[in-house]
Amino acid sequence: MMTSYQSGFMHELRAANYVRAQGYKVLERRFRAADGEIDLIARDGDVIVFIEVKARPQHRLGTGVEAVDLDKMRRVHDAAAVYLRRHAPDAPCRFDILEFTRAGVRHMKNAF
Repeated sequence: MMTSYQSGFMHELRAANYVRAQGYKVLERRFRAADGEIDLIARDGDVIVFIEVKARPQHRLGTGVEAVDLDKMRRVHDAAAVYLRRHAPDAPCRFDILEFTRAGVRHMKNAF
């Protein structure tokens, strides 16, 4: 049985491969700042995209998107501010959620 860490790592790798296939350039995986973590950072044209990756095991109720609450959004925003200050202070950005479901991949651009 896979641990939650292993499962998260696998889904983040799948997400990186998915966005590459969509033409994005992956810049970082698992970016950590003092107050938060970003699963995946990519460039879509000139836009820096901060991607929260979610997957739900079949036995859990609800969707991965429902797990992105206001506190999670705040932590991702805080980490994104750190990344932008260090690497691309003037770049436009957006926040996406990429969810793996039993039906396939659900990519929500500008999710929050």
